[in-house]
Amino acid sequence: MGKITVVGSYIVALVMDTDRIPTEGETVMGWNYHTTHGGKGSNMACCAARLGAESTFMGKIGRDAFGESFLSLLKKEGVNQKGVLYSDNLPTAVGIIIFSSRGTNSIVIDIAANGDFSSEDVEVHREIIESADVIVSPLEIPLDTALVGARIARAAGVKSILNPAPALDLREHDLGDVFALTPNETEGRICLGLDPNDTVADKDLALALLDLGPENVILTLGAKGVLWASKDGVRKIPALEVSVVDSVGAGDAFNAGLAVGLSEKRPTAEAIALGVAAASLSTQKRETIESYPCRGEVDKRINEVLTRIQ
Repeated sequence: MGKITVVGSYIVALVMDTDRIPTEGETVMGWNYHTTHGGKGSNMACCAARLGAESTFMGKIGRDAFGESFLSLLKKEGVNQKGVLYSDNLPTAVGIIIFSSRGTNSIVIDIAANGDFSSEDVEVHREIIESADVIVSPLEIPLDTALVGARIARAAGVKSILNPAPALDLREHDLGDVFALTPNETEGRICLGLDPNDTVADKDLALALLDLGPENVILTLGAKGVLWASKDGVRKIPALEVSVVDSVGAGDAFNAGLAVGLSEKRPTAEAIALGVAAASLSTQKRETIESYPCRGEVDKRINEVLTRIQ
């Protein structure tokens, strides 16, 4: 069993449906209010546990009811809580999401305690990273915090995955400690300071990202699978053929699966295939964590990915 530490984020989502999104100053009636667990770090940690890893979450929450609910989630999903830290001044991060009957939405997020998760926090608790096989970090936490985690990991012989989502311009940052950079096509363009709709070819985009210093760039392409660039060249790894219901959270499932494969000392191609299979299968159900497959489901179909690598 591999050991994975997610140096990441938790966000509770407050969700409601309405006929239409209200205009400024307007009040409208809604229904179907509910809360759900979110945040890319939380998703990755829970998915990794479902895939059989010894998963640990490292991040910051508030001392409030939402934070306590998150701890209950980690216990339910079998994720180690030893890396959970508390902000003394800020609440647990919250996203307020309004869905209209026309299929549009409006979202407001307060990153709150996630923004208080500092590089100093990571330094103080560095043993949680050093005892892992792989760490993975999204960017719902400060970039400096994620990069310090990568530096500590590399010094300890631990592989690090940086998922630049939400994306930032990374051209002025040294990514030499990062084993794998895993943006989607839009995020990859933003990482290079390009317009999100720039027409640069995927292969050229992946190679340009590789010049930023990571050992591998894995560009996720949705239903097309991924494009993997390294010093050995560029390869395509296709997605599984599935009936897609909801693709939200699939990117987090990919990163979790990739981390699990690497933690098991699998060749990089096999680790990527595990991530692709996990992501593909996750699109068959709604929600995020509830959609994530268990390891047996992934193992049944991973060969479909491996035999189609180009």
